[in-house]
Amino acid sequence: MFQAGDRVRIVSCEDDPRAAGRTGRIVDEVPPGPLTGGRWTVHGIGLLIGPALCHTRELRLA
Repeated sequence: MFQAGDRVRIVSCEDDPRAAGRTGRIVDEVPPGPLTGGRWTVHGIGLLIGPALCHTRELRLA
């Protein structure tokens, strides 16, 4: 399980495939729910890539 501020590496991302292989930080203060489809919000991925929604299986702690 991740917490807000955790630095993660994105293994793959259905929401934005350009994010794969990059790192960012978890934004969510609580575990993801139905509003995000069970996906974590990852921010700070890149200059031209906005926040992405990624499933737990698509993320690894960096």
